[in-house]
Amino acid sequence: MERSDAPSVAATETSFEIIEALIELDGAGTTEVAEHVDTTKSTVYNHLQTLLNKDYVVKENGIYSVGLKFLRMGEYARNCHDVAQVGPDEVDKLADKTSEMANLVVEEHGQGVFLYRAKGTDAVHMDTHTGKRLPLHATAFGKAILAELPRERVDEVIETHGLTQHTEKTITEREELYDELESIRDQGHAFDREERLEGLRCVAAPLLDSNDRAIGAVSISGPKDRLRGEKFTDEFPNLVRASANAIEINMTFG
Repeated sequence: MERSDAPSVAATETSFEIIEALIELDGAGTTEVAEHVDTTKSTVYNHLQTLLNKDYVVKENGIYSVGLKFLRMGEYARNCHDVAQVGPDEVDKLADKTSEMANLVVEEHGQGVFLYRAKGTDAVHMDTHTGKRLPLHATAFGKAILAELPRERVDEVIETHGLTQHTEKTITEREELYDELESIRDQGHAFDREERLEGLRCVAAPLLDSNDRAIGAVSISGPKDRLRGEKFTDEFPNLVRASANAIEINMTFG
């Protein structure tokens, strides 16, 4: 997805920085938000009052929080993706079969965005949620997507977001990532071997549209003590590939 090279509107940027701060801080007062976005209290106050008057934030006992008006916008944005119409049922089945966390992710602006998640009976609590954005190079779903993108697009993602190290196992060298992506294309699935979070492993398969363009991925996440041996190397890869295939068929003929 392309970004615009047009000049940014400073006031609009500030409003969105304040909204994102409210999410990151889980609600906050004017002073805390001002410190978080490194802006004056008066500026933050004016923006918050505007957002309050437009019903995009709520205020209680001096604490501002994101309002439910964003819920309508989020639902609309999610439903703009065809995969959101057919993917959740398959992800639910995947969570039931594996008892772990199953995820439906799409790529936007060179990052992976969680579109839907389903918790199996043994799923562990993680730092992810619907709408959460994560780097592509350090995640199984991200590498599954990158493996199906043209080389020039992969280079563009790297130039924009870098290859930041999250753990000692994160791939941070471009040539090593290229080699990994080639293997993923050959085998049809990708692994995250504690590359984003220590102790967490994931396996993913790419989702392709009818023109064989990568639009997202399906993944399973869980603790390394459970995602090991043949379950990690064979059973779960087969399951995510089957789920991805079912979603692709439903998108084409549903």
